[in-house]
Amino acid sequence: MLKIYTYSGCSTCKNAVKWLKQNDIAFDEKPIRETPPTVAELKVVLKAKGGDLRPLFNTSGQDYRAMGMKEKLPGLSEEEALQLLASHGNLVKRPVALDKSAGVALVGFKQDEWAKALA
Repeated sequence: MLKIYTYSGCSTCKNAVKWLKQNDIAFDEKPIRETPPTVAELKVVLKAKGGDLRPLFNTSGQDYRAMGMKEKLPGLSEEEALQLLASHGNLVKRPVALDKSAGVALVGFKQDEWAKALA
């Protein structure tokens, strides 16, 4: 089943959930702040993004700026970056949608991208 990590105050997450419901796509919703994606799940998303870590980070978020991630990220190893994301849900770009059995790994909500992957 599709697992989607969301934040209740995120309009993009709300749009993704609304779209999933409109398209009768079953999903299990997880609060990203309280239960961020695991390192293993983030590795799946990282692979889908061609190994580029930056798209996994919520670069417009307050925590990203407060932690100085723009400067720190280039110096982090992949493992360090994934551990950081897995322990700080606010740093993860959202929503994140995963279905390992179907080969789905999406970050952020772009309707056409989600339709192609989930339809």
